[in-house]
Amino acid sequence: MIIYAYFCKKLNFMKKLLLLVLFSVMLSLSHESYAQYTTGIGLRAGVSNGLTVKHFISNDAALEGILHTRWGGFVITGLYEVHKDIRDVKGLMWFFGGGAHIGSWNAGSNRPWGNNNESVTVVGLSGIIGLDYNFQDVPIGLSLDWKPTINFSGQRTWGDEVALSIRYVF
Repeated sequence: MIIYAYFCKKLNFMKKLLLLVLFSVMLSLSHESYAQYTTGIGLRAGVSNGLTVKHFISNDAALEGILHTRWGGFVITGLYEVHKDIRDVKGLMWFFGGGAHIGSWNAGSNRPWGNNNESVTVVGLSGIIGLDYNFQDVPIGLSLDWKPTINFSGQRTWGDEVALSIRYVF
């Protein structure tokens, strides 16, 4: 329980820090076209909610880190993604990829499986497929994705991770 309280405080601090960084970056950047971006930081909302950071390491490959909450705990996910342009729609790409995750689901949560009186450590692999759109005139990007998982502990497979991400891109 002490660990959970510690991470909740850290998560609140991280949310405030993210908002401060986003505000500072928005003030410092000029208004220019953002068809492709290098890094995007934002919020992810869906079955689980959290923070997302995506950084392109080449024109068609990106690394994404996600910190999200679920069932009273938190999960950290790292993904490698391949992006492909969709013809005739400027700023729209589809992507796919995979990576790994680690985290915990806390006791007292309303999980539909297992013993809800016990905390569960979850470690596994994640896949991802989705659409990524970047507005041309404002530094905002949207992503809609599906992120199924295979866990080595806890619930073995999970396929309901659908989320919408909104990122400030620079």
